[in-house]
Amino acid sequence: MDYDITMQPIYSALQKFSIAEAKQLSDHHWFNRTLCHVNDAAVRIGVLEGEFHWHSHEAEDELFFVLEGRLEIAIEGQETVVLEPMQGVVVPRGVRHRPSALDGCTVLMVEQNTVVPTGS
Repeated sequence: MDYDITMQPIYSALQKFSIAEAKQLSDHHWFNRTLCHVNDAAVRIGVLEGEFHWHSHEAEDELFFVLEGRLEIAIEGQETVVLEPMQGVVVPRGVRHRPSALDGCTVLMVEQNTVVPTGS
């Protein structure tokens, strides 16, 4: 598992941010940055290429919203969810899933700030 994940928020309240600038924060093929916190939620950007591992979040739901590219989320025991730009899905807590972006994508994620991005 080779990922570049940072949990500390980059931006604070009332600080403007840009998705284009946030995409430049790493040149890693699979990176995830916490942009900011909103109440008890973390808003994250992921610039993804390749496959993540199977995992779940036992206490938190997870929203994936695709900004660019295509994201496939394999869901254990169900059909794969395919997201194109401007589409999203919530993966409920406890559901094993595996995101994959074989051609690369940019995704916005919203989840409780207690979540461990690599799963439990």
